[in-house]
Amino acid sequence: QVQLVESGGGLVQAGGSLRLSCAASGRAFSSFAVAWFRQAPGKEREFVATINSDSSFTYYAASVKGRFTISRNNARNTVYLQMNSLKPEDTAVYYCAAGRAAVVYGTSYEYWGRGTQVTVSS
Repeated sequence: QVQLVESGGGLVQAGGSLRLSCAASGRAFSSFAVAWFRQAPGKEREFVATINSDSSFTYYAASVKGRFTISRNNARNTVYLQMNSLKPEDTAVYYCAAGRAAVVYGTSYEYWGRGTQVTVSS
């Protein structure tokens, strides 16, 4: 069992930056791939970024590529999402999820956090 807790969300102006953290507890977190998803009001959940267990592979949604960076520190059981050049359309609740493979499909991830709100003002 893996428990995930997101933090670092908040209110920021367009063009600003935030760094989200996903802290994990439980066994063998370092063996899991981790992804970030987001859900805006009235919209479906969408994939943002993923990283595999040893950080050798990362993949981003086209909408965030070049602006967001996913990374992890297995010694600290934490995954990060550095978000730069934020836009109002990035406003959403951001969730981290852990699973066996670094893929874009939310159904492939077994464990989910409760989310952290990111609001970008124009």
